[in-house]
Amino acid sequence: MVDLAASATGDLQLRNIRKEFGDFVAVDDLNLTIPKGSFFALLGPSGCGKTTTLRMIAGLEEPTSGTIAVGDTDITYSKPYRRPVNTVFQNYALFPHLTIFENVAFGLRRRGIKDVKEAVEKVLALVELGHLKDRKPGQLSGGQQQRIAVARAIVNRPALLLLDEPLGALDLKLRRQMQIELKWIQTEVGITFVHVTHDQEEAMTMADTIAVMNKGRIEQMGSPVDLYENPETVFVANFLGQSNLIKATVGTNSGAETSVDVQGARIILPTSRNRSAKSSVLVGIRPEKINIHAAGTSTGKNALHDGVVTDISFVGVSTQYQVEMPWKQELMVFEQNDGGAANIRKGDRVTLSWEPNFTFALDSED
Repeated sequence: MVDLAASATGDLQLRNIRKEFGDFVAVDDLNLTIPKGSFFALLGPSGCGKTTTLRMIAGLEEPTSGTIAVGDTDITYSKPYRRPVNTVFQNYALFPHLTIFENVAFGLRRRGIKDVKEAVEKVLALVELGHLKDRKPGQLSGGQQQRIAVARAIVNRPALLLLDEPLGALDLKLRRQMQIELKWIQTEVGITFVHVTHDQEEAMTMADTIAVMNKGRIEQMGSPVDLYENPETVFVANFLGQSNLIKATVGTNSGAETSVDVQGARIILPTSRNRSAKSSVLVGIRPEKINIHAAGTSTGKNALHDGVVTDISFVGVSTQYQVEMPWKQELMVFEQNDGGAANIRKGDRVTLSWEPNFTFALDSED
C-alpha cells in the first residue's frame, strides 16, 4: 500500500493556520503557498511564530485550526515520519557512535533499502565530504557536521527540507560560506527548502522569497530586493536592514510625485512609494542611499541641512555616520570606503542629500 502523505509532491500550502498555547496565540490565521522547488525563508524576531509554523509543517505540533497540504495531499494530521519532510536542526542531531557514511545511510536503511552505497556516496560528493565517510561526527568541524546533517536529510529525497536556524552555531565567516553552499545545494537537488531564521542577512543571501513574520502573522512577503527596497510597514523597514524614519506631512501630489514637508524642508518621493493614505506619514531613507557633505552643499534633489555629526564608526567596507538634526533626531548615513567620501569629522555641520526615488513613506501609526 502506497503511503500518500510520504510520497506527496507539489507546492506546500498552509490555509488559515492558527496555533494556540492556552491563551497565547502563536500563529494567527496564516495563509501561505510555497512553490515546489523554491528556497523560502520565514524571517522574524524570537516569539514571532516562525519556529512554531515550521514544527507544524514537520508534524511536531498540531495546528489548533487550519490545513497543511503538499500538492493535493492533506498532511495536517499525518505522523511526522509519514510526511515527505526532513528537518535539519541547529544542533545537527547526528549519531555520535555511527560513521559519517552510516549517519547519512540511516534514513535509507530505516525505509528498508539495502543497497545504499550509490545514493550515500552521491550525496556525500554533493556536499564535498566523501573523503570523510569513515570518520565519526566528533572528528568533524561544525561546518562539516552541518553539511552532513543536510546530506542525511536530502538523501531521502523529501519533498520538503525544513531548516531550523541551521547556521546559528557557526562563526560569522563559516556561516557566510555555508549560506552560499546551502543555496547551491538547493539549486542542485531541486528540493523545496523552508528556512527559519532571525538573521536578515542569512535570509536575504539564500532565499528566493522571504516572509517577514511579526506576532504570529506575515507582515510582508516578497523577494529580498523587493522587501528591502519597498517595505510596506515600519516593522519591515526596521527589521530588514536599517531605515531612517522621519515624521512628515504630505503636501502636494502631482500624480507621479508626492511632496512632503519634513521640518520645513520639501522632500519629494514617487507617489507609488507612499504606503499611507493619511496626511501624517513617516518618510524613510536607507542609510546607504544618503550622501553626506559639508554644510550648505548637496548633490541630491532631496536635502536636509544643519545636521551635526555626533559619531563616526569605521566598519571596513563603509563608514557609518550618526548625524543629529536640528529637531534632535539622529539619522544614520553609510558611506562606501571607495575614496570618494568627503573628509567629515565628529562635530562638523553637514548637509544630507539623496535622490527622490530612494524615498518611501509609511503609515505613521505603525
